[in-house]
Amino acid sequence: MAVTASSTTFPVAGGDGGSGRSAHLTAGFTRVRLTESQFVVQKPYDVPLRERYERSGGVRRMWVFATDKPISASHPGAARTEIKVDKIYSSGVWQFEGDVFVPSGTSGASVMQIFGAAPPHASTLMLHVYGGRLTYYHELTKVLAARVYDRWVRLNVVHDVAAGNVTVFVDGERRLSVPGHGGTEHYFKFGVYKQSHHQPSHRMESRWKNVAVYTKP
Repeated sequence: MAVTASSTTFPVAGGDGGSGRSAHLTAGFTRVRLTESQFVVQKPYDVPLRERYERSGGVRRMWVFATDKPISASHPGAARTEIKVDKIYSSGVWQFEGDVFVPSGTSGASVMQIFGAAPPHASTLMLHVYGGRLTYYHELTKVLAARVYDRWVRLNVVHDVAAGNVTVFVDGERRLSVPGHGGTEHYFKFGVYKQSHHQPSHRMESRWKNVAVYTKP
């Protein structure tokens, strides 16, 4: 995959197989202090939280069915169980870090996104899973990782607001750098969010641990 230039420079290092932290990517950043109340779960409005979300042993597990309702009766979006990181930003350089596990069979789901963009876009970035491949939105020609099923994968996503650029690292290796989609306010989301492309599976799930947010001016 071709990687475009970014005004924010990062060393490109080999992956660590999902163990340890990606210290070379967070160097120079300050970790944002987040309370549990800032991890806001969005789930189908007509089912109890325990039927779509579980938190145990440091792992957040989220699942949804393709036939589920949206997050409210008036919401136009598709079925999802996602966590909104309730920390809005408008400037600077921001980084999302987390380990994600996608069980076999999950397909046609967004597992991570940067929400907020200039119309007609709603998001600056979305990472989808199709048949075990991690892709940029639903573009099957932009594969960031070919085999993500049934293993922990480290994701680092850096958004340079002023430069209008987003860079994605998988297991410590830079896999994508693309322009953003504008907008004045942004925040991170992760979980599972049904997409209408490429025959989504009936059931979708992702598990997350070690989620952190970093920033620098």
